[in-house]
Amino acid sequence: MSVPEVVPIAYEPDHRTSTIGRWDGGQFFASVTAAFPEGWTMDDDWRERKRWYAVLHRFDRAGGHLGSSIASTGTTAQGERGAIDAADTLLDGWLDALPGRRYESIAIAPFAVRFEGALFGLVVEDRGGDGEGGETEWAELHPDGLGFSAPWDGLYDT
Repeated sequence: MSVPEVVPIAYEPDHRTSTIGRWDGGQFFASVTAAFPEGWTMDDDWRERKRWYAVLHRFDRAGGHLGSSIASTGTTAQGERGAIDAADTLLDGWLDALPGRRYESIAIAPFAVRFEGALFGLVVEDRGGDGEGGETEWAELHPDGLGFSAPWDGLYDT
């Protein structure tokens, strides 16, 4: 089954989709997440390369990408807890600035943004399934690692 034009994402309080919803200008997906630069391979300085980010993606009412606010708050080597706390604080401010914000399920179109060499977005991927019950396409939210696939009910796999 092909990836739909807009991918449903279910709002789940206290889980990884607890900061998604709608606002007066459309829809949003927000998270605090870590990312490595694209093409990076595991080596001794992984703590220096693992960066923490506050991320707010905004979409119109139909699910089209309007823009993203992305800010790095530090690396794991600099102190993971401090970087996460700083990202949480920044993200809270961005969310508070969304007029009419309410947390609920959304449906968004695939998109991609690159920031500091890392991929952010909902990207359609071929999983190489067998075509007979095995999924061949899905949409993955990068760098969060949330995968969406048939039956396209908004629930994610990690």
